[in-house]
Amino acid sequence: MNYNILLVEDEKKLADTIQAGLSEHDYEVTIAYNGLDGKKLFAENAYDLIILDINLPFVNGYELCKLIRETDEHVPIILLTAMNFTDNKIEGFDSGADDYITKPFEFVELVARIKALLRRSDLRTDAEEERMLQIADLEMNLDSKEVRRNDKKISLTAKEFQLLEYLLKNKEKVVSRAEIAKNVWDIDFDTQTNVIDVYVNFLRKKLDKNFEPKLIHTQVGMGYILKVEED
Repeated sequence: MNYNILLVEDEKKLADTIQAGLSEHDYEVTIAYNGLDGKKLFAENAYDLIILDINLPFVNGYELCKLIRETDEHVPIILLTAMNFTDNKIEGFDSGADDYITKPFEFVELVARIKALLRRSDLRTDAEEERMLQIADLEMNLDSKEVRRNDKKISLTAKEFQLLEYLLKNKEKVVSRAEIAKNVWDIDFDTQTNVIDVYVNFLRKKLDKNFEPKLIHTQVGMGYILKVEED
């Protein structure tokens, strides 16, 4: 199956190199060299995956990612950037990105990330999954993308929602940071980053801080578990 990819990258040499390399893997790649052209191409065509540079002319990658997410909740989006700080990654994920690759990168890594995201996208399309997830008084509706605790609506970012969905599907089971990285971020665990811990803390503040019982627990040296503590 041939996949159509939209690449929005203002460095022409890099964009042309990525296009040539991906074409050798049977991907059809359309290039936009600025955010406005990328926005126009997305509005006029259907793509299986989108790769966005962050520092784009006219409309930056964060804003373009948000605009795309307003129209399409599921198309996989990879951000490319030279900025490798946790805050930049969080802003990218909060904009709706599925993955984040810092420059310079190995081309084989980009291909691996693309394959992982497309595989997950295909599984999402094909699978018939349970549409309501629950533990204690915490409920998640996968159709309406609504989360409630004690019947109070909880507002989550896209990446917080994905993390909570994974924890709910694995409730009462300890999941490691490596498992979370692979299944929520589609990346190998980077021991130098604390992005996963930051997002778990985001969820704790929204889901546990003002509620009882506490549901998100740390298993020291092993990872996290979503469960109701027994007295």
